[in-house]
Amino acid sequence: MKRTHSRAFGTLQHVPTGVAGGFPAANPQDKLLDLVQALRPPYRQGAAFVMNSGKFKTADGGFLWQPSLSAGQPSTLLGYPVVEAEDMPDVAADSLALAFGNFKAGYLIAERTETQILRDPFTHKPFVHFYATKRVAGQVANSEAIKLMKFGA
Repeated sequence: MKRTHSRAFGTLQHVPTGVAGGFPAANPQDKLLDLVQALRPPYRQGAAFVMNSGKFKTADGGFLWQPSLSAGQPSTLLGYPVVEAEDMPDVAADSLALAFGNFKAGYLIAERTETQILRDPFTHKPFVHFYATKRVAGQVANSEAIKLMKFGA
């Protein structure tokens, strides 16, 4: 079965939970499985979940995921690693608070090789201060390799 998607370059597909601000009370894990299945099989190897450290709960208050309690063992969800990113939004109505994908294949980080250094001998005499800057940027390079979960319809 061939999938066709008509979305602009760099726009990520989202899978709705169907419940504003949470997971459905009945079989919430099915929505997570829908998110995993939305990612094409070649991208699932090396894939990970990305979310903030907030607890993901079902509508009836049950936890879907908690951080690993074993030292040295990565947190996993459905067998995939979980990366905590505090920049991800909290679960709320219509938020995109959960990402799943192969970020090595889907996201490109570019950095300039040179670091600029500015020597400042005047600001805090008799000390010399050095200021270093480096330019780094990133963007979605392959929107097929990353999917988002939308906590709403």
